[in-house]
Amino acid sequence: MKYKALITLFTLAAMAGSVQAAGNAAAGKAKSQVCFSCHGVNGNSTNPVWPKLAGQHGKYIAKQLADFKTNKRTEPLMIAQVMNLSDQDMADIGAFFAKQKASMGSADEKKLALGQRIYRGGNPASGVSACIACHGPTGIGNPGANFPLLSGQHTAYVVKALKDFRSGARANDQNQMMRAVAGKMTDAEIEAVASYVSGLH
Repeated sequence: MKYKALITLFTLAAMAGSVQAAGNAAAGKAKSQVCFSCHGVNGNSTNPVWPKLAGQHGKYIAKQLADFKTNKRTEPLMIAQVMNLSDQDMADIGAFFAKQKASMGSADEKKLALGQRIYRGGNPASGVSACIACHGPTGIGNPGANFPLLSGQHTAYVVKALKDFRSGARANDQNQMMRAVAGKMTDAEIEAVASYVSGLH
């Protein structure tokens, strides 16, 4: 029954994706210049609280930029950057970063067992769904359903994202899927999963 529910959510999320302009990676490189100071020239940021954009699905990046612009997602540093971006600009920026190669991180050995268990099997006792259902066995996500790439992402950034979903500070997830999952996670589970995906590939 649990798997049928996950498939239903997966299908609904895929259907919920908005039609977006096709991105042009070459144009996106020029438009991404302002992004480089925080996210790196190739999208592999060096500050662990700023997400890596390299290899991320273009449509997902474009959605996040649009959400910052419309205040569906709040982050003071980002809101100022997106105000003058058009839908095409966002699509182009997404296309550029999608073509870059993500660098891999590594998992903390002390947190590996718990992180792997939650990622692959969830926590049936507390109702935490397995991350693998949407983000895949290697963390590549699902571009059709707009589920993001997690593989190689900074641990600190993933911890922040999950805690923001848990608290409701971030509420731009499709059908409240991430809030439903993160809302049942303990700090230890969040930190372990975040560490695990950093080295997942």
